[in-house]
Amino acid sequence: MAPRSPERGRLYRRCDCRRPDGRQFGASCPKLKGRSRHGSWAFAVDLPSADGRRKPHCRSGFPTRKAAHAALEHALSCERTGLHCDEHLTLAAYLTDWLRTKEEALKPTTFVRYRDYVRAGLIPSFGRIALQDLRPRHIIAWQEAELARGRGRTTVYRIGAALSSALGTAVRARLIPDNPCRHAMTPRPAAQERICWNPTQAAAFLRHNHTHYADQLADLFELLLGTGMRRGEALGLHWTDVHLPEKTLLVRWNLTAVNNNRLYLGHPKTKASRNWVSLSPRVIAALERQAALARADQPLDTPLEGLVFCQPDGCPLRPQGVLSVLRQRSAELGLPRIGVHDLRHTAATIMISSRVPLAVVSKTLRHSTLSTTVNLYGHLLPYAARDAVTAIDKALSRADRTHYQTAAVSDDQAA
Repeated sequence: MAPRSPERGRLYRRCDCRRPDGRQFGASCPKLKGRSRHGSWAFAVDLPSADGRRKPHCRSGFPTRKAAHAALEHALSCERTGLHCDEHLTLAAYLTDWLRTKEEALKPTTFVRYRDYVRAGLIPSFGRIALQDLRPRHIIAWQEAELARGRGRTTVYRIGAALSSALGTAVRARLIPDNPCRHAMTPRPAAQERICWNPTQAAAFLRHNHTHYADQLADLFELLLGTGMRRGEALGLHWTDVHLPEKTLLVRWNLTAVNNNRLYLGHPKTKASRNWVSLSPRVIAALERQAALARADQPLDTPLEGLVFCQPDGCPLRPQGVLSVLRQRSAELGLPRIGVHDLRHTAATIMISSRVPLAVVSKTLRHSTLSTTVNLYGHLLPYAARDAVTAIDKALSRADRTHYQTAAVSDDQAA
């Protein structure tokens, strides 16, 4: 039984036959009469407009009345929900447009990572599916297939997170009613345990650098371990942001390498990262050594400009090169293999182990919130838990002593 026409709109048949004057017959072609299969089915419905004028919405080319009826109901449903559904918009086309809008909004390193995820992972897997037809089962099947062929769980999660971000934008643009990733993505994989050096190992590494190399990388490692700065922040540090008399520096820039190739000097990771950093005597001495080298070929009293740590021609140091030197020199001492960012974790661990208040550690590391510091380094605070329960014990014991002393005085008075 053919479906009934909805309350709004109409279903009809039309064709592309033309009159003698060249105009199309449309729905009035004589061949459409009776039970002929000539032509195709179409629908038309008037949609409201801001100016109150008639705004017809027509679509044709449906092989059956049932297909045209389903398309009309879909159009009316989109109008009721405020969606702007396009049944012909594929995920490949949508993701390509989404990437184009993100190119200016994201940092180059983040954009390149998203671009690789979309082009190499998402479009080959989902590109032919219409945006409005993507379902959680498609995403679940994709995750299972990727893991089955040996893809890392973290990589699969990151690609899925990029897809979820793109679909979240589609939801806000009213292209789809809901984000299917919300019901299909696996939980974020647990972060790997961070490897840090203890103070003895860190001090041995710094001594080894100054004893056998005494170069600018030795002073760079002093800065990284002595302040907890990120690698890109240290490599992007300019002399105009260093204030040695005040024992502070200002973090304003961050140097990164896009695909380990093109260097990019941008803003720090977060708004909180752009802040003042206090300097210890060791770090001040390292920066003064670099200042003396920078002034060697300049007239006296000339203000220093440019990068603090750079190549002889003033060009930035490559981040990958710093990592290679760190690995080489730490291996010479037989120290645990760590990355440059682990020097930041080492600085945080030393502060926390020295019982520096967590709020001070958070400010020193320039985290956005205290909860970030707790989530990253809360496992390093067993002494805080012991201190907390000890404080409870002392408070209860003190209250007991006060009670018994008061009771004894009362008994003495009664006697």
